Amino acid sequence: MSRIPELLDYLKTRRSVTLPFLAEPGPNPAELEEMLTIATRVPDHGKVAPWRLVTYSGDKRALAGARLAEIAKRRNPDIEAVALEAEQQRFLPAPLTVGVISTASPHPKIPEFEQVLSAGCVAFNLVHAAFALGFAAHWVTRWYAYDEEAALMLGAKPGEKFVGFVHIGTPQTTLEDRDRPALADVVSKWQG
Repeated sequence: MSRIPELLDYLKTRRSVTLPFLAEPGPNPAELEEMLTIATRVPDHGKVAPWRLVTYSGDKRALAGARLAEIAKRRNPDIEAVALEAEQQRFLPAPLTVGVISTASPHPKIPEFEQVLSAGCVAFNLVHAAFALGFAAHWVTRWYAYDEEAALMLGAKPGEKFVGFVHIGTPQTTLEDRDRPALADVVSKWQG
């Protein structure tokens, strides 16, 4: 297999574009299908497909935010207006958000941890697919990824967990790169 310089350049410079800087247009149906096809092409020991995807677009983005705000208000009646507004905007302004759900479950040969890792790979492949098609993306978890009531409201089934939400749209800015760890700080050579 030969080197792919463009892919190397992309991987060396990829930088998430955060939610406030993602705007219309989002992917059309054919682009979304291509993204989701790429996203699900991941390591999957045993071919169990231990993940599912849920899309949020159009008016459903604001509806999801409104329902998250309702949960937040019920849990904290004294929540400040600014915080409540932040909950309402959780899936805006990005034109598309994809929730990636881990459906990991006990299996005689495949550890649940490997299944969760596969779901994480789906989320990151989705980020790569968005960039490859000329969009930008931001993979986040938030409180609602870990909250059972919120997760169920957002499309998880009992026993499933979100590994994150990937916001996708057209970038409105170029963000500066952030500091990355020095390899000497994170890589060691096994000495036996």
